[in-house]
Amino acid sequence: MTALRLGFLLWALLGLFSPGAHAQTGAHAQTGAHAQTGAHAQAGAHRPRVNLAAVPIGRMDLPWWRARFAQTRAEARADPGAKLIWLGDSITQYWTRTAPVAGETILPVWQHYYAPYHALDFGFIGDTTASVIWRVDHGQLAGLHPKLIVILIGANNLGLPHWGARRTVPGIEAVVRDVHRHAPGAKILLLGVLPSIRSAWVSAQTVRINDALARIYRHNRLVTFRNPGVVLLRDGRADRNLFIDPFFAKPEPALHPNRHGMTLIAQNLAPTVTRLMGAAP
Repeated sequence: MTALRLGFLLWALLGLFSPGAHAQTGAHAQTGAHAQTGAHAQAGAHRPRVNLAAVPIGRMDLPWWRARFAQTRAEARADPGAKLIWLGDSITQYWTRTAPVAGETILPVWQHYYAPYHALDFGFIGDTTASVIWRVDHGQLAGLHPKLIVILIGANNLGLPHWGARRTVPGIEAVVRDVHRHAPGAKILLLGVLPSIRSAWVSAQTVRINDALARIYRHNRLVTFRNPGVVLLRDGRADRNLFIDPFFAKPEPALHPNRHGMTLIAQNLAPTVTRLMGAAP
């Protein structure tokens, strides 16, 4: 059982899961597992409610994740002069993706737009805001003094954990605070959650998250918020032709931009990155 699932179990056992936290419908809504009444409801009302999206949850029980963490720490030690860091989940990790199919080979885009800054890619497949907080707390940025840290996180919060905007927005805020605490000299470029084609609920929560982040960081001197996901839309919906997943041998819901999609994102962000870095590479 993964640490993340252990966290969910512990949460449930302690009764910290607050009713209505997930916008569920159908069979899930009908279970009513946490619909307390009478004395039980009154007792539960005084329990502290923990937002798991905003606390550190590691995944060190997964060998590949543990190896990835060790690898990124080694990369940091090998390049202490790195000026730009991307911090996030599999979408971030895909910057350095190589594959036989041209649409899946994204590394050249990274090399063109970010490698000149001695950039480091700290993207981990499957990470949530909680996982990023754990990594930062356990030395992900140790020994580094970047000019700019780009944060792209939140897509996986809407997956298995089913943390909607109400939990994910504070989770992203917690990531930003943690990054600033461990790298106080760095500017932060916070990106909105990218659009995907997973469910109507996910799409609605994505819009809510990005609208909230835009308001929260509108006048923030430390954090610059951008929503590059707009370049992946056609007629207001995610364009499946700009994603890798639907074209796998076993098609999956559109979540990860392909080479063209990542190029559009990099182009969209280029003026902001250049400005925040202070000069072109």
